[in-house]
Amino acid sequence: MDKKSGYPSIIENVRKHIDERIQKVLPDRPDIIVLPEVCDRPANLQRNETIAYYQARGSKILDYCREISKKHNCYIAYSSCIERTGRWTNSTVLIDRRGRTAGTYDKNHLVIEENTISGCRYGDKAPLIRCDFGTVACAICFDLNFDELRLKYVRSKPDLILFCSAYHGGLMQAYWAYSCRAYFVAATVTRPGTIISPVGKIIASTTNYFDYITATVNLDCCVAHLDYNWEKLDAMKKKYGTGVKIEDPGYLGSVLISCEMEEKTVKDLIKEFKIELLDDYFKRALAHRRKNLKR
Repeated sequence: MDKKSGYPSIIENVRKHIDERIQKVLPDRPDIIVLPEVCDRPANLQRNETIAYYQARGSKILDYCREISKKHNCYIAYSSCIERTGRWTNSTVLIDRRGRTAGTYDKNHLVIEENTISGCRYGDKAPLIRCDFGTVACAICFDLNFDELRLKYVRSKPDLILFCSAYHGGLMQAYWAYSCRAYFVAATVTRPGTIISPVGKIIASTTNYFDYITATVNLDCCVAHLDYNWEKLDAMKKKYGTGVKIEDPGYLGSVLISCEMEEKTVKDLIKEFKIELLDDYFKRALAHRRKNLKR
C-alpha cells in the first residue's frame, strides 16, 4: 500500500482487495468463506504503523464482511487483530448468514513477540462454534505446533477446522485433520492453501495461478480402520453403491466413509453393518493392552 496516501485510502484499498478475492468464489455459492490470518493488514507497514492503521480501521473491514455474509447468505471467517476492552487479540471472527457473530476464537499460542511487543493478549478458550451445516473449530498460525489445543479438539470433535495462518504448517495440516477426524480448511498467506479430508487427503489446493479455491465436502462422514471391517465395507458398498463413498488415502489403514443418500445418515450405515469406528477400535486395543500387559 502507498503509505503516503493516508489511512482512509489504505483501508478502502484493503477492502477493495478483499472484495476482489471474495468475488472470485461467490459464483460457487459457498456456505462458508475462510480468509487468511490478519487478512486486512498491509504487508509493508512497520509495527508502529500497523497499530495506528488498526486503530483507524476499527471495524470497517469486519462490517464489510458482515454485509457480504448477509447479501450472499454465507458464513465468513474473518481473521485479524481486534481491539476489545482495551486489549488486542489475534482472532478469527466467524460471521453467520445474517451478518451476526456466530463465535470468536482468540489465538491461544501467540508468537512471543505478538505478546511482548505487539501487546496481543493470549486466548485461553477453544470454542466449538455451531453452524447450520455442522460444528466449527479454529486455529491460527503458531497454534498448529501445540498439542494442548489439538487435543481439546480431539475431545470436542468438530466437523470442520478453520486454519487462518501466515505460515503453511506443512505435514501438521494433515496430522491435525486425521487426529481430530475433521475436515481441515487452511487459508494461508504462504501457499498453497488447502482443503484436507479427515484421513489427510488433499481435496483442493491453490496453485501458482489461482490464490483461491472452492470445494464441496460431505460432513456426514466418519473414519474407520480396515481391521475387522473389510467384509462389512464390501457388503455396504455392494448394497448401496453410489449412495456410500469409501475413500482410502493409502498407507494409513483407515478409510473415510461418507453417506451420499438423503434418506440415510452415516450413523445409520455404521449401525446397520456394525462397523467399528477408528476411535472405538483404538480404545478396544488399549483396553486389551492394559488387561494383558503383565501376562
